[in-house]
Amino acid sequence: MLEAPTLATERLVLRAHRPEDFDAYAAMWGDPEMARHVGGRPFTREEAWARMLRHRGLWAILGFGFWAVIDRVDGTLIGEAGVQELNRDIDPPITGMLEAGWGVIPRVQGRGLAREAARAALGWAETRFPGRPFACLIDAGHVRSIRLARDLGFRDFAKTSYAGEAVVVMRR
Repeated sequence: MLEAPTLATERLVLRAHRPEDFDAYAAMWGDPEMARHVGGRPFTREEAWARMLRHRGLWAILGFGFWAVIDRVDGTLIGEAGVQELNRDIDPPITGMLEAGWGVIPRVQGRGLAREAARAALGWAETRFPGRPFACLIDAGHVRSIRLARDLGFRDFAKTSYAGEAVVVMRR
């Protein structure tokens, strides 16, 4: 598969990242609140560009990846969600698992949009890759994301560190 399929939910459209998304994408990941639990600091425009390209590349090479999460009402980029395999250097290893992730911009948090996007992404992945295990790697201090992961059926597997930060590895 060369590009992400488009998924629609009640309030969202999940679609491939596009070049015209970049300014909004860079602003999203340049927001200290958004990046607080993903690397601990805002992303530069260059880092945001590399991240967006990585997401497109995962689809082209592996047939899965992250989607841009778009608000169906106004068409704005409000986050991203999906599954990936990054061959992270982490113990315990999660190699071979689909690593789930999600995030929405601070101004729309608390409305269930991350849950809606994550459910759509996981539902697609479960259908496409039946029986394949899922994992997620969450900053140990990100209580809301850990709660969402548990609501999505993930269970704590290990507490460890990644890139010098305390993380919780969860499996489903």
